[in-house]
Amino acid sequence: MRHEAFLIKYAEIGLKGNNRRFFEDALVHQIKEAMKRVEGHFAVSKASGRIYVSCPKEYDEEEAVGALQCVFGIRWICPVFRIPDPDLPYDELEKQVVSYVGEAFPALDFSFKVECKRTHKSYPVVSQEMNARLGSALLAAYPALRVDVHQPEVLLRVEVRDEYINVYAKEIPGQGGMPLGSAGKALLLLSGGIDSLDLGAREGEGRHACPDHLALYGARAPAHREFYEDPAHDL
Repeated sequence: MRHEAFLIKYAEIGLKGNNRRFFEDALVHQIKEAMKRVEGHFAVSKASGRIYVSCPKEYDEEEAVGALQCVFGIRWICPVFRIPDPDLPYDELEKQVVSYVGEAFPALDFSFKVECKRTHKSYPVVSQEMNARLGSALLAAYPALRVDVHQPEVLLRVEVRDEYINVYAKEIPGQGGMPLGSAGKALLLLSGGIDSLDLGAREGEGRHACPDHLALYGARAPAHREFYEDPAHDL
């Protein structure tokens, strides 16, 4: 099924205090830059401690996920079925969640757990009650499903928030760390020795939000240059 949005969960940014907004804005900027490489218009927004990437009607989901996985600061990428009405009556919400599971997992033979979170406090059904009722509705609709609250094969999350109702069951890992540009600059020194070039250091700097400059000094023999110049240019 085609997902209309991605819910972005960040990593170390969640540990920040009063300056968290600065790091969130840096992450939003990096996501916008990354999505420019994907065909279609993707809108990136913040809402109530969440970052969303809204997708166009037609897009390559695999390409979009690949672009997001290159962004430092993202811990999880969650393709979301988004319900725009946070006050949707529960009976209608239940129908849409059951339909979503049937489309997202056509095999319909797995263990599952429902985990609801209700931050929209005026919604009439509380989280624990919603867990039980949605689980019962899924078992009634798809008898081959099995409940496993400890190690489920599918963890179905339903978030009733002030702006949307998010339904998702997949979390794709991202790079983690902090967004690029939210810390000072660094100088990465690359040795051209054939046995000493370590390009993995740059990834570590990226995870700690340092946009780096490269300084390269090479081996004397011209024949060795291809071993260090080509990877350095790729960086």
